[in-house]
Amino acid sequence: MTDQENTESTQEPTAAELREQQVHARRLFLDPSSPPSRSIVRVVIIALLLLLLFVLVGFALYSLTYLLFLVVLSIFFAYLIAPLVSLIRRPFKHRKIERFMPRSLAIVLSYLIVFLVLGSAIAGIAPKAVEQAKEFGTNLPAYGNSVRQRFAELETRFNRLRIPEDVQMRITNQVTTLLEIITAAVGNFLIALVGFLPWLVLVPILAFFFLKDVNVFRLAVLRMFPAGRWRIRSDAIMKDVNRTLAAYTRAQLISCFLIGLICTIGFYIIGIKYALLFGILAGVFEFVPLIGPISIGIVVTILAAFSENPWKGLYVAIFLIVLRISQDYFIYPRIVRGGIHLHPVAIILSVLAGEQLAGIPGVFLSIPVVAILTVFYKHAIEHSGHKGLFSAWLEPDENAAEEIV
Repeated sequence: MTDQENTESTQEPTAAELREQQVHARRLFLDPSSPPSRSIVRVVIIALLLLLLFVLVGFALYSLTYLLFLVVLSIFFAYLIAPLVSLIRRPFKHRKIERFMPRSLAIVLSYLIVFLVLGSAIAGIAPKAVEQAKEFGTNLPAYGNSVRQRFAELETRFNRLRIPEDVQMRITNQVTTLLEIITAAVGNFLIALVGFLPWLVLVPILAFFFLKDVNVFRLAVLRMFPAGRWRIRSDAIMKDVNRTLAAYTRAQLISCFLIGLICTIGFYIIGIKYALLFGILAGVFEFVPLIGPISIGIVVTILAAFSENPWKGLYVAIFLIVLRISQDYFIYPRIVRGGIHLHPVAIILSVLAGEQLAGIPGVFLSIPVVAILTVFYKHAIEHSGHKGLFSAWLEPDENAAEEIV
């Protein structure tokens, strides 16, 4: 019995060993690399609430897609007219007689100048473009016969190569299915675009009120926030959003003009039959990110490939690919001039997400919406004073740690 008691007494930890274990436990608990469980629960709850909020906002935006699309188009048109309005009013402001040129009158004069210039340009180009469009519509059956002839030649080549019939059928069916999908996608895009055209009559009307009462809208938003740092931050956000939308609108307008001009010249050099028509369409479709250039590129490449000289299809594809790389990586960043900071991958993903959520309006709105969200994110980080959005919630609670110590 005595030996057993001595053995048990030697196995019991001493007071010094207990103190040393407690010290080690405190050091392990205070390790900043492992956030407390309360911070993790807080982040999970906030993330779920944000997800629910995004779902509700997304449903509301999806229900009002075309109305929001119309409003955004009006805002873009207002951004296009705003520099001309400022230019007309500038001499009167320098002489301090701006009462003789009120903002509403300057907007009306700007509208007259813009519509006169557009009307003159359309009057000079429209007859030739309409003639090419009619000829293209008349020759569509001939292009269909050319497609069928190419398929017949393809089957003849398969027979010469002694490819099994089931493999021939599979290849032919796959190519036919791919062409049908492309044709249907382009057709749906054009139908949706044409269906929205009657609504465009309201764009100049809404843009007039946006230009006329811009200061009223700004003050109304600022008064929603208490005076002090919140109102100052709100004013800074609106200035950044205004700068971002102005840069995007300016870049899109210049890009449409450049792409239309370059494509028209390039198509003429390659020998495309309807170069002016497709050049104008390329410039117009450039305003619809990603989907527009891809659609017009596929149409022109297919028509060139099934023309008298199939090599033109390859030349057109190479020309459009080089133009797209130059536009996305060299021309467009210099036009934007730092107004929008989005990676090409973010642009592609946002456009695809916009198409899935809202169709053609979603494609058009995707890049401005993502750019505005980046502005809000930047100001949220600056306002909170932390390095990241969730960094404050993941930091260990020092007060709780001191209480435990």
